[in-house]
Amino acid sequence: MANMNPRQQQAVRHLDGPCLVLAGAGSGKTRVITQKIAYLIESCGIAPHHIAAVTFTNKAAREMKQRVGELIKGKNAKGLQVSTFHTLGLNIIRQELKILGFKPGFSIFDAQDSAALIKELLRRDFGDDGGIIQQMQWQISRWKSALITPDEAPAEAGDDATLVAVAALYERYQRALKAYNAVDFDDLILQPARLFQDHPEVQEKWQNKIRYLLVDEYQDTNSSQYQMIKRLTGVRGALTVVGDDDQSIYAWRGAEPENMLLLQQDYPNLKVIKLEQNYRSTGRILKAANALIKNNSHVFDDKTLWSELGYGDPIKVITLRNDEHEAEQVVSELISHKFQKRTKFKDYAILYRGNHQSRLFERALREQRVPYYLSGSTSFFSHSEVKDIMAYLRLLVNPDDDAAFLRVVNTPRREIGPTTLEKLGSYASSRELTLFAASFELGLEQFLNEKGVQRIRRFTQWLVEMGDRAQRGDPIAAVKDVIRDVNYEAWLNDSSKDLKQAEKRMANIWELVTWLQRMHENSQEEKTLAELVNHMSLMDMLDRNDDDDAGDCVTLMTLHAAKGLEFPHVYLVGVEEEILPHRVSVEEGNIEEERRLAYVGITRAQKTLTISLCARRKRAGELMEVDPSRFLEELPEEDLEWRGIGQKVDPEEHQERGKAHLANLKGMLGS
Repeated sequence: MANMNPRQQQAVRHLDGPCLVLAGAGSGKTRVITQKIAYLIESCGIAPHHIAAVTFTNKAAREMKQRVGELIKGKNAKGLQVSTFHTLGLNIIRQELKILGFKPGFSIFDAQDSAALIKELLRRDFGDDGGIIQQMQWQISRWKSALITPDEAPAEAGDDATLVAVAALYERYQRALKAYNAVDFDDLILQPARLFQDHPEVQEKWQNKIRYLLVDEYQDTNSSQYQMIKRLTGVRGALTVVGDDDQSIYAWRGAEPENMLLLQQDYPNLKVIKLEQNYRSTGRILKAANALIKNNSHVFDDKTLWSELGYGDPIKVITLRNDEHEAEQVVSELISHKFQKRTKFKDYAILYRGNHQSRLFERALREQRVPYYLSGSTSFFSHSEVKDIMAYLRLLVNPDDDAAFLRVVNTPRREIGPTTLEKLGSYASSRELTLFAASFELGLEQFLNEKGVQRIRRFTQWLVEMGDRAQRGDPIAAVKDVIRDVNYEAWLNDSSKDLKQAEKRMANIWELVTWLQRMHENSQEEKTLAELVNHMSLMDMLDRNDDDDAGDCVTLMTLHAAKGLEFPHVYLVGVEEEILPHRVSVEEGNIEEERRLAYVGITRAQKTLTISLCARRKRAGELMEVDPSRFLEELPEEDLEWRGIGQKVDPEEHQERGKAHLANLKGMLGS
């Protein structure tokens, strides 16, 4: 620990009760967690299998595990649990199947599967109204994140007619999941948390398994995750959580920064340690970030970030004529800076509030032949051929998975048309059976003609045979058998537009097989096909925004996606009212979260920060005048270098117009 600062060392060594590490941006929080794991094992004698560290993405968990591996060699780290919250929840469910009422080989429904199930449940009353489906799916997810079960939902709904309808749907939805022997993404936290609440003996067993718990990005936890943390640690409070309330930007998906206050209430002996030394950015960038975020309310005393990396260049604020001019000028300045400083394209990031802003920057980069990487682009798992094979594998381990059944029953084509499937579905619903189970009932012959029954049963009988083969033999061999038995490659060649496209899609499938094989071979314990499929499904859900290094490219990314990353040179674009802060957030009074988003954007920059805004922006096809963001007024004026580009833009005039607008805003807000 010689290379750690005094506060980092204090956080690592504190074991007398629970510890909250308030880690400012770039203050080395991951280092604290990994060093503490090493300290617990090597200096405190806690066995690795009694330690668990949890975070939110597979990428963060991999990085943490790699760093611990570098600190602790060989067998000393065997059994250490470093994972996401949802992977930990999956492990708990897997080991407590019987008491939870699931059968082995249960499926995990992703958001698309859940939406398809809700759509089916609502079809009779609402047809295919995507807006209704999304709204109801969101509300069910919110209830699950708050540990509200279907039995409790009607009381939560009260007299609100819409919520009463969602509560009724929630009960049907959960019953259908159970029939399919499936859980959804939210259940991976809800089920363990409720299990611990309802079965103290199971909670005690897991408290004995996990003797020390470390939590990364604590400010992003929701109610169910907090309850899981609390019940795993119990009165012993063997817990270290690391977080930053100034970077809590996920309220829209259930994150509750108030959990920091709950922690203080539930653990009166909580030790709070602040990490304020920043190892990422120059002093000027940190001064701007501190000045901005001090305008927010705080549960604890404000942090003041500081750095030993020098004061650095002024923060440039560029005002442009319009949004097209903004994209052209930002790209032009980026190229000029790169060649002057002899940097690489990957040193640059263009950050924005909403995905729609990327289009003009993409066009400008393409026109200048600048390589770029657009974060959030198509995930490997979202390719249709990968989803097809994953659906087949889900069916092998859980034939009751109706979502997977419907995806592949006619892929490749088996002459099982929509009419046949509709009749099968109606029969299954009337008998309260899954599609697979219904296919074997004699009564089905009253609903379907002989050919339809034969085709369905030929498929389900094949599933039974392949499932038996997969359970008895090598799971990877079973995967290859499925691909061969269904003639998937031949079907791809016939259905693709050209041979090259078919070859590319088939290559994706073999990449999936290689991935499964590597996972199987590298596992400490031999995994069944069901375990491999569950793990892969969870990776899909967690990794959709968890991208690998894209090479020497400029990064285009939303502020939400940029959290946790850093770049030598950052362009923060579209810093205007109704964009940052976003119009909806202003209307809903969520200014503090928008300010935290701006803070995250500023603190991604290591060496230089450039802020851009427009005098006019195209909205609904018309150029409209826009105003500078109120957040610009909160930055230290002496550290900003304002510049106007173009004949029609006077920087001083534009700045004065912005200040007048901000003064009016302050008057209206009474501040």
